Amino acid sequence: MKILIVEDEIGIANFLRDGLEDENYSVDVALDGKRGVELATTRIYDLMLIDWMLPGISGIDITKQIRKLNKKVPVIFLTARDALHDTVMGLEAGANDYIKKPFQFEELLARIKVQLREDHEELTTLSFDDLTLETTTHQVFRGGTEINLTKKEFSLLYFLLKNKGKVCTRNEIIKEVWEINFETDSSSLDVYINFLRKKLETKKSGNMIQTIRGIGYIIRERE
Repeated sequence: MKILIVEDEIGIANFLRDGLEDENYSVDVALDGKRGVELATTRIYDLMLIDWMLPGISGIDITKQIRKLNKKVPVIFLTARDALHDTVMGLEAGANDYIKKPFQFEELLARIKVQLREDHEELTTLSFDDLTLETTTHQVFRGGTEINLTKKEFSLLYFLLKNKGKVCTRNEIIKEVWEINFETDSSSLDVYINFLRKKLETKKSGNMIQTIRGIGYIIRERE
């Protein structure tokens, strides 16, 4: 699981990063709003912790930009504000939860686990156009017809569908699907993408997996 922390107080950011890494989460940290937006909109995360008051771009504005691209990733606000209208404003901007400073790490960890558990439960069935993927039965259907996939093909399709509408970089796919890190030879990825395209392609819809040259792949509606 990968978490983004957007927090301008270095002490708090380091405290959160160290604690989450001890819990076996992978963590990226942004110390200002501009960097936060850059990471949040170009990389894939399972959850984001965003401070309300940030230099450059506020946590509210960051969350609004995130929600234009990703409706599902859980966002938890870190805030010293306690007025009701502030809370409402944060939730209306797209936050899933908020926690008031100062807070105990154990409470934050519990809130994170709730959000990740709910997110996981929502992803037992993934769909796009006439394609449906069922994680519980390990089945894939397109137009009502079952498509037989290998374990690796299924994992690759699951990752792309889970992040549909967002570009998945080659390194992100390799790390998540193959569970290894390498940057020099990723030819296996291209081979499996071709396998998937051949199995999923229909005369009506064509290829749903689009190539973003020099970056990676994406599943999204064609313009």
